[in-house]
Amino acid sequence: MAIRSRSTASGAAIALLLLICADNHVRAQTAPPANLFAPTEDTALWDPDNPTKEFRIDLARVEHEFPLSRADLMKITPDNIKALSQEQVDQIYGRITAGPIPNGLYQGKLFFERGDDLRPRLEEILGGIAGRLAGANIKLAEILGGALWKGKVFNREQRVLRNMIVDTALLEMVTGDPTTVRSITVPREGFLGHFLPGKTVKLLFPAKLYCGQSLLDARRESVIVDYNYSDDIDGYRASPDSLAGRGGLRIRDEIRMVRPGFYLGRAYANRFLLLNFTLYSSDVADRDGASFAAGGAVAEDCWIGEQARRAAVR
Repeated sequence: MAIRSRSTASGAAIALLLLICADNHVRAQTAPPANLFAPTEDTALWDPDNPTKEFRIDLARVEHEFPLSRADLMKITPDNIKALSQEQVDQIYGRITAGPIPNGLYQGKLFFERGDDLRPRLEEILGGIAGRLAGANIKLAEILGGALWKGKVFNREQRVLRNMIVDTALLEMVTGDPTTVRSITVPREGFLGHFLPGKTVKLLFPAKLYCGQSLLDARRESVIVDYNYSDDIDGYRASPDSLAGRGGLRIRDEIRMVRPGFYLGRAYANRFLLLNFTLYSSDVADRDGASFAAGGAVAEDCWIGEQARRAAVR
């Protein structure tokens, strides 16, 4: 059994950013019901050499004792999952399968690890002033990252994807002529979407898609998004695409399907968990959501493992 341990113009711009963030913050506060999760600590395990050490409940046990029903999965959204601790996010991930490899445009949101008290995990670990400073920097990085990264465009047939990045002056500096970079217009979310419904984003950081072993839960496969050998993908640009590859951060994502149109992802840098993210397609959710909720069959492109998923009766 695997054991887991645990100026006026600038002022106006800042005010607008705070308004947008406040809107997102309000929408993210309602977390999924607490009864969907196992306790965060396995009190049956202890280390006699380190009595204060805490052990997390094994994911196989979580799945057996706290199975998720289709109705449970329908309650989880890209917004409310951000209100969970990392342990709860991991428990969701460990109880779902990869589903089909996505195709088309998926809007994305990212969020960093939060401890059991819902502060950024690094802030919780460091504590004190250093922890608060680290927590503030993580929250800022989450805001800025969310403002720049807007999701992924999948090509299921070719088994490749590209990331949607907002065009900025900094991006122009690293890509050279921005007119030579692929672009796409996507729906704008949040407060500004009421006034400016469309946004043009650049398609950068291509990656290859395949089924492979999860770095969190090896009992079943995930859909792997691999940036390490993407330099032979059409449209690849050494700058900035190589930053995510084997000569840079060595990014490797993995995703599993919560429900049709909605995937939960984990981004690793050189096998170290960097952040979580969600991917959402309203078109797929509207098309297949009702059938899924009613118990309809789900396509599986990846190995679903030996442990059969139990359906909770709730």
